Amino acid sequence: MGSGRKNKKIDARFTEEEYNLILSLEKTLGISKTDLIRKRVLDNAGTVVVNAKELIKSLDNIFAELGRVGNNINQLAKHANTLKLKGLVSSLIIERFNTYFEQHLKNQQQLEITLRKVIRLAGRS
Repeated sequence: MGSGRKNKKIDARFTEEEYNLILSLEKTLGISKTDLIRKRVLDNAGTVVVNAKELIKSLDNIFAELGRVGNNINQLAKHANTLKLKGLVSSLIIERFNTYFEQHLKNQQQLEITLRKVIRLAGRS
């Protein structure tokens, strides 16, 4: 925000529902009503107000799923290597596995890029 003395006041009226929403956001985001409204009005284009609890819950679910996928990939790779040693796996299955694994890596990289953007945005607020 701009520096200097804040000596101008704006009065606004809210419905009970709107006011309760503001109170809820104040608790959830951990910032005062004044700062919340100031950020929403003055920095709306540049700053994204994020519900931190929801973001952390979503990230926890995403990383748990990535962990399960990684575990499955390791199990499949071990099984495929065992079959390959016995000469029981076709090259088509290996090609498919490699394709799916490459796609998984691309998805993981895209997730990292997106998270870095979110972290940068959060650092600006």
